[in-house]
Amino acid sequence: MNEQLFTVGSLVNTQGIRGEVRVISRTDFPEKRFAPGAKLLLIHKDFPGPVPLTVETVRKHKNFYLLRFKDHPTINHVEKYKGGELKVPQSELQELPENTYYIFQLVGCEVVTEDGETLGVLKEVLKPGANDVWVVKPPRGKDILLPAIPECILDVDVEKKKITVHIMEGLLE
Repeated sequence: MNEQLFTVGSLVNTQGIRGEVRVISRTDFPEKRFAPGAKLLLIHKDFPGPVPLTVETVRKHKNFYLLRFKDHPTINHVEKYKGGELKVPQSELQELPENTYYIFQLVGCEVVTEDGETLGVLKEVLKPGANDVWVVKPPRGKDILLPAIPECILDVDVEKKKITVHIMEGLLE
């Protein structure tokens, strides 16, 4: 399988003796990713390749999703999966609404001002709270932090890997 895989959950522990596992969601679409019948791939350091799993049951418990996988009826079947990552192939990614993007589509884009000045390359997206913050790596100097708000982010062209921004007063000081 050469298709890129994307993490949708972290399998952190088992729950009880009936084969349930505790999963921390890493997706904006847990209702789809963890629905009964959903197909996931487990990536774990102790296994040579992806382990295909099918969700049989799901329930929310505190900050976790408790999943049971088809053909894994007891704790003995799932204990070896602790510490693994649940992933889906790129072809399974959900289509996003217009003007919204997956982080992997943004990272690596050239960031330019509305005047055409190159600021650098988007290297990371932080999620501190009210809005995302885009971290731009300039050719030299310290990283530039840009709030991902409409007043600052003017245009995103993921095909051309180019983001046009408006530098608000005081942002580069």
